[in-house]
Amino acid sequence: MSHQTGIQGNSFTSSHDEFHRHGQTTAEVKDIFAKARNGEYRLIKIVIENERLVLGDFKPAVKKWDQEWDSYVLPLLEDGMPSYLLFRLDTTNNQGYEWIFLAWSPDHSPVRQKMLYAATRATLKKEFGGGHIKEEIFGTAKDDVSLNGYKRYLVSLAAPLPLTAAEEELRHINEAQTEIHVDTKQQTLQGVAFPMQREAIEALEHFRAKRINYVQLEIDFPKESIKLSSTTPTEVRDLPKRIPKDAARYHFFLYKHTHEGDFLESTVFIYSMPGYKCSIRERMLYSSCKSPLINTVEKNLHVEIAKKLEIDNGDELTSEYLYEELHPKQHAHKQIFSKPKGPTGKRGGRRIMRAPRDADDDD
Repeated sequence: MSHQTGIQGNSFTSSHDEFHRHGQTTAEVKDIFAKARNGEYRLIKIVIENERLVLGDFKPAVKKWDQEWDSYVLPLLEDGMPSYLLFRLDTTNNQGYEWIFLAWSPDHSPVRQKMLYAATRATLKKEFGGGHIKEEIFGTAKDDVSLNGYKRYLVSLAAPLPLTAAEEELRHINEAQTEIHVDTKQQTLQGVAFPMQREAIEALEHFRAKRINYVQLEIDFPKESIKLSSTTPTEVRDLPKRIPKDAARYHFFLYKHTHEGDFLESTVFIYSMPGYKCSIRERMLYSSCKSPLINTVEKNLHVEIAKKLEIDNGDELTSEYLYEELHPKQHAHKQIFSKPKGPTGKRGGRRIMRAPRDADDDD
């Protein structure tokens, strides 16, 4: 279950119920959302002010959607401040008009604002109605969310994703008509590569850019894919609370620390599996998906993992434990010297002893 940050008063909360109780979405926003779903507007801009979702701007629909995209979207993008834009297409589904959700987060935005907007994104989509949103696009440059950027995005969706080594191996096994001989006992794979859902990929891209410091992933069993579970801002002291006691998870944590006078930001991958509290199927799938997931994150998303850990509960995840795992103590090796041989001439050279002559010979 994803834990997203709601906005209330002067503090953060991870509960959607808190969001609704405190009226964090203004009445103006709720009213314009209701009208927008009926097709009255082409574009809506939502911003966060005083930790509340408020209306930033809106535009009516006059021409065709592709004739209004750039002229409506691009002028509303501020270089140093994130925002949300909802752009209506002319197509419909069974719930009404289809919308494109644009999450604008320029590189030079304040880090706090980036994290705030990233954590509140799911809440906004829920308020608007997720069934109306056809696609979601994240952009850090205006070209990412321009009309051409949207068209490139559609092309990328249509292109087949490259197969990982495990997927390629599985494809060969499925295609080949393998004859199983009597002496064939077992056939195994290195792992099962479930694809990552779009939100999971985007979260890891944010993590790589250090916009967020924690990503939790879980397996979506019905869809046979890996989905985003949480991006809650996390410090070392919070890690034990992020580890579920009754379900397996994959975690990526940016461990900030100093070592030998240097400040380091090390990515730690944590695979948590609470033993036999999980079903056999869950244990097998999480174990099988782990290696292909790490391979995809390191090679395709270019996230450098400094340490990989496997745990059954979160109690051991302390700052001391992480530090020792990343920087093991170098124990001095006591060299054992062999006893030197004595000097060669200690006893002198071997002397030839002459046998004494008999007394008769002396006479």
